Amino acid sequence: MTPDQAKEILLNQYLYYGVMMVKMGDADGMVSGACHSTADTLRPCLQILKTKPGTKLVSAFFLMVVPDCEYGANGTFVFADSGLNQNPNPEELAAIAASSAESFKLLVEEEPVVAMLSHSTKGSAKHADVDKVLEATRIAKEQNPDLKLDGEFQLDAAIVPSVGASKAPGSEVAGKANTLIFPDLDAGNIGYKLVQRLAKAEAYGPVTQGIAKPVNDLSRGCSAEDIVGVVAITAVQCQADDNK
Repeated sequence: MTPDQAKEILLNQYLYYGVMMVKMGDADGMVSGACHSTADTLRPCLQILKTKPGTKLVSAFFLMVVPDCEYGANGTFVFADSGLNQNPNPEELAAIAASSAESFKLLVEEEPVVAMLSHSTKGSAKHADVDKVLEATRIAKEQNPDLKLDGEFQLDAAIVPSVGASKAPGSEVAGKANTLIFPDLDAGNIGYKLVQRLAKAEAYGPVTQGIAKPVNDLSRGCSAEDIVGVVAITAVQCQADDNK
């Protein structure tokens, strides 16, 4: 690309201009997506900002706040990946789990309890999809030995104490999870929208994790309140970067 071509892109595509402002330090972070697809929002980020040092994968999560809910952290959860990676392999799923735990701790200021979700709980079903989650759980535990993380769990075994105790006795995660790692994007995206619409939950995101600077996406179905929430989350991420 020539300098003239780069200048033309910056002058005519304001997503690139915004990301360049973040790159050059004129802005600490950026929020986009209300009028753009996730691909259009993230493309300039990956081209210009690139990934955070030590991060293996860029992923996306939703911060879910469920009213009148005794599960999770008083009804607060991280759902991942619910916006970006279509069908992560075990290594990628493990990376999503580690990043999501870090994001939960930053935003909620409580200890993350991570459940690797499946249609099976502790071997109750046999399938290649279950094997993927089992391998991801093994990798994530190996790479993050101090993290409260376990799987594979069905959703009820992950968040409902009585079900967790019945289906996965002895697990320190079963029935107590607040950070939910879905096996693929279909499950994660459908899951967050079900909770948002049927349980009247606040759904903030998709919030990206793994990019060198805070840049976050919005659903094109977002409300004004959703935009305010994601802007606030981005500000917290920026402050965390400043304090490093």
